[in-house]
Amino acid sequence: MEQKLNRNQFKSQARLPKFAIPSYYDLYIKLDLVACTFSGNVNININIIEKTNFIVLNALELNVHEVLFTSSHNQEYRPSDAIMDKDDEILVLVFDEPLAVGEGILRIIFYGKLNEHTKGFYKCSYVEKEVKKNMAVTQFEAVDARRCFPCWDEPALKATFKITLDIPSELTALSNMPILDEKLNGNLKTVYFEESPVMSTYLVAFVVGLFDHIEDTTTNGVKVHVYCPVGKSSEGKHALDVAIKSLGIYTEFFSTPYPLPKLDMVAVSEFHAGAMENFGLIVYRENELLYNEKTSTANRKQIMTISTSHEVAHQWFGNLVTMEWWTHLWLNEGFATWISYMATDIMFPEWKMWTQFLRQTSHGLRLDAQEQSHPIEVEVHRADEIDQVFDAISYNKGSAVIRMLQSYLGEDIFQVKSLSLYMKKYAWKNVETEDLWSVLSEESGINITSLMECWTKQKGHPVVYVNCKDNLLEFKQSQFVSSGLQGDGRWTIPITLSLGSYNNQRNFLLESQSQSVDISEMLPSSDGKLCSFKECDETLWIKVNVEQSGFYRVIYDDELSARLRKAVENNCLSAADKLGILDDMLALCQACKQPLSYLLLLLDAHRKEHDSMVLSKLINVCYDVVEIITDAMPDAVNELKEFFISLLQSSAERLGWEPKPGESHLNVLLRGEVFTALASFGHDKTHKEAMQRFQELLNDKDTILLSADLKKAIYFAVMRNVTTTNRSGFESLLKFYREADAVQEKERILQTIASSPDPALVNEVLTFLISDEVRNQDINYGLSGLRFECREAAWRWLQFSSNEKADEIEAFFASHVQTGVDKVLKQSIEKIRIKARWMESIKQEQSLPDLIKQLAHKGY
Repeated sequence: MEQKLNRNQFKSQARLPKFAIPSYYDLYIKLDLVACTFSGNVNININIIEKTNFIVLNALELNVHEVLFTSSHNQEYRPSDAIMDKDDEILVLVFDEPLAVGEGILRIIFYGKLNEHTKGFYKCSYVEKEVKKNMAVTQFEAVDARRCFPCWDEPALKATFKITLDIPSELTALSNMPILDEKLNGNLKTVYFEESPVMSTYLVAFVVGLFDHIEDTTTNGVKVHVYCPVGKSSEGKHALDVAIKSLGIYTEFFSTPYPLPKLDMVAVSEFHAGAMENFGLIVYRENELLYNEKTSTANRKQIMTISTSHEVAHQWFGNLVTMEWWTHLWLNEGFATWISYMATDIMFPEWKMWTQFLRQTSHGLRLDAQEQSHPIEVEVHRADEIDQVFDAISYNKGSAVIRMLQSYLGEDIFQVKSLSLYMKKYAWKNVETEDLWSVLSEESGINITSLMECWTKQKGHPVVYVNCKDNLLEFKQSQFVSSGLQGDGRWTIPITLSLGSYNNQRNFLLESQSQSVDISEMLPSSDGKLCSFKECDETLWIKVNVEQSGFYRVIYDDELSARLRKAVENNCLSAADKLGILDDMLALCQACKQPLSYLLLLLDAHRKEHDSMVLSKLINVCYDVVEIITDAMPDAVNELKEFFISLLQSSAERLGWEPKPGESHLNVLLRGEVFTALASFGHDKTHKEAMQRFQELLNDKDTILLSADLKKAIYFAVMRNVTTTNRSGFESLLKFYREADAVQEKERILQTIASSPDPALVNEVLTFLISDEVRNQDINYGLSGLRFECREAAWRWLQFSSNEKADEIEAFFASHVQTGVDKVLKQSIEKIRIKARWMESIKQEQSLPDLIKQLAHKGY
């Protein structure tokens, strides 16, 4: 009786009690796609670890009809109570008679509804021959298997699964394992799948719908299938090719074969994320899997390649070797992100993926500079907290820290020896971060735990101050916080530096707050005598954090900074270093550690820049500067835009509007970015050409004057010329959207349709975005196109650069925000305050308007 009264002991617990541990699930589900319901039963083999009156497992939004526990001695126990706790998402089974230690089978009969929230077991719609139909999809990561069947829904509680589905006979059923058997029964069929190896519940998956498919087999005999909407199987070919190649790359890399007999990839019409790495059954949004040579862009091809490589990598990092708890999520996502770039670089070396990887580093640095950041290893106490750690820290910072460690240890130790040993040692098991450090320490002979804990267990990252005095470089570290507050973090930093040449390098660990390094021996000599750095030619430069391999910011003294600008102007630096210098300077200005004038002078040094990736970064920096100047110094905006136009005109002339035979992938990417930027900055010639080409499209949808890679730039220019009194371009784009069969064309239109400078029209667009014509998952595409001129008209969707507006937003969400997004909301409000502080700092730069005017007219 006392045990019954103690049932509240399970409330508000981060983890399930370990009274019972599952080892095998025999799951049966019968699906009704007309009523959008499902019924089922699950027989779970469990091991009672200690004598108990309770079995506690996860369940949510299910109706439990019957529960029976049968011991290994065939003794049956029925619970006297079954309590479904919605807050804690658990099912508490109370037994009057204690269950003895030993094995047994827990049988639960249940019923549920297919939800419309793209989590758990949900429905989504598709159109076949103008008839709207339903399909059923699972998305269980992070903690939503419990919405489909009662289970121990924690990554460490791995088990084997045998799945059986009853579905309409005309449909296809997919799951983690190959089909063992099918039996027809009138309009229904029962599909039996092979038993799986051990895996976590969040990786269980099944999809039921109507598909066409293509297939291929790896050299190791693994069958790979790509399931596409009916009539679009040819659009799965690129993903199929990438998956086949990725499987080969990872098999060799890990010295471990792909662990299942098949790999399916399926495109579904509604999916919250881009893709999900379910063991043996990767589920994608349609626009993340389908590629059409005529209508898809080069950027989409690249995104798809990275995404497919990422999800295939998870079959090892995450599925075969799984984090013990969500605290160690970065072991899944950080490694899959890092290695997806490695695989893509192997497949497409001309894409220069490791320079493009710096976008990942930049995203991670930006979030990690906020007070509302969190450590890579973040404590997770509730299920509704987990989704918030699927962010730029786990993915971007995690992958960047891995790259930093790889660079420090070298490829042979890090990749060839350590990771293959790690995969073999922990296959089919669960790991914590310390397990990886242990293997790396063993193979390298270095205490990796001591080196890396400062990067994973504390939030934030350092900024390294570099000053030159005589021939001494003085290094000093402190925590970089964008808000200006003083952080107390301290790191062991792998410092790399080059002096005048990439053949002249030095590396060391900055383990204390400050350290001096003598660079005399790195300096050129004259008549056998070493000269001082200050006496050297002004073109001699020093670059710290070579190739941006480290996860930290660098701020140079004025002389070193001027020398680096000269090196940029003379094209002495690699694309990665030029990109990193730009990114650091922008961040330092936003944190009010450097005046904006320094950033403008750095931008000016790029007038002769031809590298596609550096120019892409420059364009994004220009957008940020225009936005802040619009608020801080509105009278200077037009001349600032003239300056930026002058920076980009030579690139526009070099690239031209027409694709060139044999041109590089990177130039194809850049063309659309350059013309979009010129349109954004009000370049008349660009607007006129774009409107002319749009008219050609209206006259002929198959016109060769508008490649898929240029359409977004054209649509953007059209919307910049649209108002409530001149709306024909808007109406034409709406018509294109409604008639489009390709999801990527719909995506392009949504990304640009909110770009009008007219607030009244933007309000109309926002109403359209929340209509039935736009899937919920696609609303963000439209919101991403909103321009800052219309922020007051759409403040609920935007972040604004004033403390008053931040206060207003904070007050609004204080009474409306739901648990599970509070961290993201706090981060968003902090960004607003950071921007407000930067705006006030810029207002104090009295010479800035004159500098902008000077730079604007320099190019003419």
